[in-house]
Amino acid sequence: MSALSFWKAVVSDQSNFLENVIGLLEEHGIRYCVIGGVAVNAYAEPLVTLALDVVVATDQLPAVRALMEREFRVREFPYSLSVYDPGSKLQVQFQLRPEVADFLDRAAYRDVMGFRLRVAAPRDLLKAKADAALEPTRRPSKRGKDRLDLARLIQRFPDLRSDLPAELLAQVEEAVDPEGFDLLPGDG
Repeated sequence: MSALSFWKAVVSDQSNFLENVIGLLEEHGIRYCVIGGVAVNAYAEPLVTLALDVVVATDQLPAVRALMEREFRVREFPYSLSVYDPGSKLQVQFQLRPEVADFLDRAAYRDVMGFRLRVAAPRDLLKAKADAALEPTRRPSKRGKDRLDLARLIQRFPDLRSDLPAELLAQVEEAVDPEGFDLLPGDG
């Protein structure tokens, strides 16, 4: 089974939702990049998630909304536009926070579990994940996953350690392995 087939099986994507969303963005010239756990998968050992977090150019958000509403169910939240398809458990979340729009300038195409996506740069992912992990209103389970994603990024890019606030670095290191980063696969 290919990585993409596995991912699609886990998210029960029977309608090609992932391919359809990305296809619409690319077909209409929408500048986008993936952030969040799926983007971390482009740089580290993959973990499966049911959410695909996407940044689009701020001036293209109205066009994205119109495209998505024409094809899928759309619901707006304070910081995201969530897109759903009945044939998939995958949820696509377009970020509405303008501070992440500059991630687009440093994004590049990468393989993510067998699918080619524009992915934010590691330093940008670290910043977004750190902000999320420090958000006091975020569910504890989500903050825990954010810390794990931060650990995965630091494992792959040790120079990013110095970009984390000290209290968060301590939490990240403690959550993974108090003796160091020896628990991640491939480190032998």
